[in-house]
Parts: sequence; C-alpha cells; structure tokens
Amino acid sequence: MMEPLPDLEITAAALAAGYLLGAIPFGLVLTRLAGLGDIRAIGSGNIGATNVLRTGNKPLAAATLILDSGKGAAAAVAFAYFLGPVAGLLAGVAAVFGHNFPIWLGFKGGKGVATTLGVLIAAAWPVGLGACATWLAVAAVSRYSSLSSLLAMASAPLYAWLMEMPETAVAAAVLAVLAWIRHHTNLRRLLNGTEPKIGAKKDKPA
Repeated sequence: MMEPLPDLEITAAALAAGYLLGAIPFGLVLTRLAGLGDIRAIGSGNIGATNVLRTGNKPLAAATLILDSGKGAAAAVAFAYFLGPVAGLLAGVAAVFGHNFPIWLGFKGGKGVATTLGVLIAAAWPVGLGACATWLAVAAVSRYSSLSSLLAMASAPLYAWLMEMPETAVAAAVLAVLAWIRHHTNLRRLLNGTEPKIGAKKDKPA
C-alpha cells in the first residue's frame, strides 16, 4: 500500500529545494575551473560525466559523476530524514528535473542518469544498486553509455516493484520516462549505428 502524499507546503518545499540543488551544474563548473572551457561546446554538449570524459580528464569526469549523483542523494536523504520517505522521493525527483532543466543555464542541462542513480541509492539502496549493476553489465558488453543508461533506468521500476516498494516504483518510472525522452537523439544514433562508445571523443555537439 502506498503512503499518502505530504501536505501541500511540505510537497512544495521538497520540490523547490530538490530542484535548486539538482540545478547546480557541476560538470560545467568543474571543467571551467580546470581551464577546459565550456563543456557545452564539445562532444554531445551535455553537462554530465560522460561528456566530461570526452575532454580526456578522467578524474574530472569521476568528480562530476560523484557530485551529480550526490546532489540527488542529498535531496532524497535530507527530506526523508526530516519529513518522511515520500517527501524524500519528491525532492529526489525534483533534483533530477533540476539537473536536466537548470534555471541557471536556460533550462538546458544534462540527462539525469547519475542524479537518478543517486536518488535511488539514497531512497531505496537495493533498487539503486540493481540499476547500477544493470548499467555496468550493459556497459561492459556494449561499451555504449547511452544504452547502459536506458536499460538501467528501465530496470529500476521493475526492481522496485518486485521488492514491493510502490512509492519508489512510481518515482523510478517517472524518472525512467524522463531519461528515455532525454536520450531521444542517442536512441536515433544507436539505431543507425553512429552512437559513440564510452571514451570516444567528438568535436561538435550532437
């Protein structure tokens, strides 16, 4: 049985705070601080860790991955601790939307996979670890970050449902749909065989 939604004030606070935390563009900030310019001008034009990796700076890509995951986890944990698990999930979902559509960058952000995984690990760690394991398994076989992300996101609601976590299943389903929409260009390239593999460099946004 699903828990009831928090009252309107708590819901609004969770959504607003989660969004603002998620909207911090760590990939852009770190690459600029490192003297690598605007990450949006290379590769896919994305602000996430996969595109940061295309600069050739692996430590910077790792830091971006950790911080992008961490902001989703922080939003989910903080609100779950003070206001309950549903508020935590709401804040986590909002953090992913903040990452994807940051107000500071004209609502043009990332694709939210790392942030989603952070939310899932914080809110329901078995589901999060299952999604991470799916990502790693697909990446090891295919070497496609996008395919790994799509299948990991699609698997998360199923894991949550099988583990009888209905609130997490709903949140994961919403985030999976968002991730698939955000990866529409990757899907097109996967289908026509032009999608770059992990670690490949691209000179122009796609």
